[in-house]
Amino acid sequence: MKKQLKVLSRALFTASLALLLSISTVVSHAKEVSSTSLAKVEVVQQQAIVNINKSTFDQLLSLKGIGHTKARAIIVYRQQFGGFKSIDELTKVSGIGEKTVNVNKSRLTI
Repeated sequence: MKKQLKVLSRALFTASLALLLSISTVVSHAKEVSSTSLAKVEVVQQQAIVNINKSTFDQLLSLKGIGHTKARAIIVYRQQFGGFKSIDELTKVSGIGEKTVNVNKSRLTI
């Protein structure tokens, strides 16, 4: 009887250890998948087309070289002048030059 109890005890210990190792592997893999997914979302967001006449403040922030101040300036400009007639008109917004427009040109539309 003692021998059977000892064998059963070892079997339970081994099974518990195997379960613990399995769970830690799953959790580790889930963290990797989550990090990869977030990176993919950021890449897609950075490549999305931005309509400078309709885009939100946050969408404007996704453009290279456009921070909070310039995003607000774009919105104010389009409200004052009824929107942009061309992408190059962005250079008329304070703080935005040709370099910023050219860097983002492939992502911009009106």
